[in-house]
Amino acid sequence: MESRGQRSGRTGRPPRLSQEAILVAAQRILDTEGPERLSMRRLAREMSSTAMALYHHVQDKDELLLLLLDAHVRRYPRPVLPSEPRTRLLAAAQVLHDLLADCSWIVEVLSFDDFVSESSLWVVESIVDAAVECGMALEDAVYAYRVIWHYTTGELAIRVSRERVRARAERPEYREHALESLDSVDFPRLNAVGRRWAGLTARDDHRTGLEAVVAGLLEQKTGRVEKQDGVAEWQAEAVGVTAHVVQACPCC
Repeated sequence: MESRGQRSGRTGRPPRLSQEAILVAAQRILDTEGPERLSMRRLAREMSSTAMALYHHVQDKDELLLLLLDAHVRRYPRPVLPSEPRTRLLAAAQVLHDLLADCSWIVEVLSFDDFVSESSLWVVESIVDAAVECGMALEDAVYAYRVIWHYTTGELAIRVSRERVRARAERPEYREHALESLDSVDFPRLNAVGRRWAGLTARDDHRTGLEAVVAGLLEQKTGRVEKQDGVAEWQAEAVGVTAHVVQACPCC
């Protein structure tokens, strides 16, 4: 049985309707007109064809986007990841972010909830493998990947949506005015932030957040607590000794 990414169409179809040609045309639309303009009908017009003819090569727009993602991943330079497990986990998670951030149309793909193209599975394998080597059970390593995926895609979705809104907006941000006018008694912190909210939330804090996510996952699933100097400790509960001493202490 042929895979979705290997169909070549019916014999006798013009070469211009090959799957490769369709992907090139679709990428051209994404680059010049944006993801909101990409549709099977628009793509058919771009290729002087019909949508029905395209369906012999690409099942639907979802498959089209996955094939575009697959082609993008194949072009992405595959880095040499560090050998130390925790550092490798962070590096692989950063690659996941950078792969997705490099696609202006990525929000359209995020609805699929996961990487599904074979070309991208090495990133998933790297994250899961590094998590296992950090001391997680395999099931927990899969959970860790899912948490990292949700954090990464959520951050990217918000960023892309914010950029689209700001590109269209000509008036000042409503939220900053709303925060500034809040009652300082009921909302002292938000009122104090006021107009600084846009600048604070526009900062690229992905890496800092990623480090916090990974540190939390390691603490939750392995009992390791990452200290500020980078040295890992085991939680008292994991060792059992310190916990017992704390419980026995008359001052606690």
